[in-house]
Formats: sequence, C-alpha cells, structure tokens
Amino acid sequence: MKKINLVILGALGVVGQEMLKVLEERNFQVNNLRLLEHKKFAGTIVRFQGKEYKVEETKENSFDGSDITLIAVGNSISEYYMPFIKKSGSLAIDNSSAFRLKDDVPLIVPEINPEEITNHNGIIANPNCSTIIGLVAINELNKYAHVNRMIVSTYQAVSGAGIEGMAELRKGVIADTNNEPFEPKIFQHEIAFNLIPHIDTPLENGYTKEEMKMFYEGRKILKNDKLMVNCTCVRVPVMRSHSESITIETEKDITIEKARELLKNAPGVKLVDDLENGQYPMPKDSSNQDLIYVGRIRRDISKDGLKSITLWCCGDQIRKGAATNAVQIAELAVEKGIV
Repeated sequence: MKKINLVILGALGVVGQEMLKVLEERNFQVNNLRLLEHKKFAGTIVRFQGKEYKVEETKENSFDGSDITLIAVGNSISEYYMPFIKKSGSLAIDNSSAFRLKDDVPLIVPEINPEEITNHNGIIANPNCSTIIGLVAINELNKYAHVNRMIVSTYQAVSGAGIEGMAELRKGVIADTNNEPFEPKIFQHEIAFNLIPHIDTPLENGYTKEEMKMFYEGRKILKNDKLMVNCTCVRVPVMRSHSESITIETEKDITIEKARELLKNAPGVKLVDDLENGQYPMPKDSSNQDLIYVGRIRRDISKDGLKSITLWCCGDQIRKGAATNAVQIAELAVEKGIV
C-alpha cells in the first residue's frame, strides 16, 4: 500500500482519536502525519504507530502537501476549512453533514456503493452514523428484493454527542444513584435512567434533522429517489453503539429463511439471531468493533404476504458509524489510485 501524507482535522475529539486507533489497527501506511486542533490544544503529544506527534493549531495552510484529510469536526469548521483543503489538493473525507447531499459529493459506505468514489470533486462525505448502521444491515436484502419503504426507530448512545455526552451520562448516573441534584448541559434533559425522543433540530414537518438524514442519505446511497423512510430517533443511556429497529417493505417476495441466508454472508454484518437461546444484537456486544450485528429477524405480521420484514441491529457509532467508515474510504481511495 502506498504511503500517504495524512492530516486529521479534529484529532483530539472522540472520532479523531478513534480514527487514529483504527488507522493503527488496520496498518494504514502513513508517510507523514499532521494532527490539527484548536490552538488551545496545540502542543499535545499523541503516540501513533510507535512515534510521538505534536498536535498543531489548525491554520489555512495546514493542509499543504497532504494527500488525504480526515475531517472529524462539526459543520461550521468543516465548511470554513474546506476551500483551503481543496486548494491544497488533499482529498477531504468529511465526517460532518455539511456536504453530504451536494450533487458533486459522493456519500459512501464501502460495503454498499464503493464505485461512487470516482465521482468526487475533492470531497467525499461520510454518512450519518445511524444511516451507515441501518443501511449496512439491510443492504443485501435491498439488492435481492429492492426495499421501497423503511420504518426505523433508532436508540442512539450518548457517544453520538461526543466526549461531553459520555461524561454527562456518567455524572448523571452518580448523581441519581446518590439522590443528588443534577443539571444537564449537553442533553435537553437528564439522560441517566431516561430516554429522550429528540435528537438534533426540530423541523416544520414534526421530525428532526437527525430523523430526516436517514430519509435523504438513504435515497442517495441506495440510488433510489423513491425510497420512503419514517424514522424516530431516541437518545438512550447507553455509552456507545447505536441500536435500530427496522421494518422494510420490498418489491419482491423474501422469506425469513432467505433473509437470514443473505445476512449471514453480507459484508460488514454479523448475524446474531437465536431468540430461544437469548442471542441477539446488543450494544455492549457490538461496541469496540466494526461489524453491524443483525438479529430478531421476523415477518411483519401487520402486513400480508412476503414483502415486509422486521429486524434489529446494533453497531458501534464511533467506529463503523464514523471513524472506521472514513478510514475504509481512505483505503479505497488509495486502492483505486485516486491519491
């Protein structure tokens, strides 16, 4: 594998740190590594592949000479620095949502649509974490029977709100256990021993931006502008790994046996489906690894025929839902000779 001059923008955040971990695990060949952060973090020492690297303040010329820039920051920072990244000639792989729905920006899950990588204009977008998890789970079913409708409920871990969200759950559990007052700062309400059916900005249609991401991103990734998605997103007191309940409706008949066969051999999927013996996907089991666990596969009994199936899936939001997917895109770019 060619050695790459690599930049990570947002290197000390939860996703940036996981990117470094995944790059090391997968033995990504790095020639030169530059770690960028806010100026208050400049000088922090990070170890990677046996070497020490000093975190630098992000500047407009920080991307010069790089082949790939992995972006692990929010929309506003990504949008500000993107012109400088493109000017430098570095391929931007962006974990923010800023460019996902742009016509000239491919939105890639390597297990689903790797061929789209050649259509980039200097930017490749990493999809939303829940979108990645859900679409990897149903991809082989879609290829076989063509999904035209999805009803999805997501149960999203506090890792989706970053390091601060994870810390707030820990503090809230301690406060609640000791019957002490606690004022949430990251979430709208206390998350410890609670569920919050509200993630991201409310929209006029009664849904939130997070819920509509599955709708719009699903259509783009699956190349189906008629796909209908009804999504409800819930924040749950789980540290990491999102869970999703998904009902799909298909154009073609598909039996439960065929669905299990397809999922058993699906890229990026681990089939865990033995209800009688208590074997099914759970956040604790699916954390700290890259497969999407799928189980509880059953017929949708609210609909006649063989065109509707319900399943349950779990996947690590920080890894496959963010860092690992971005690293896989980088590997694909090297493999295809794009960088």
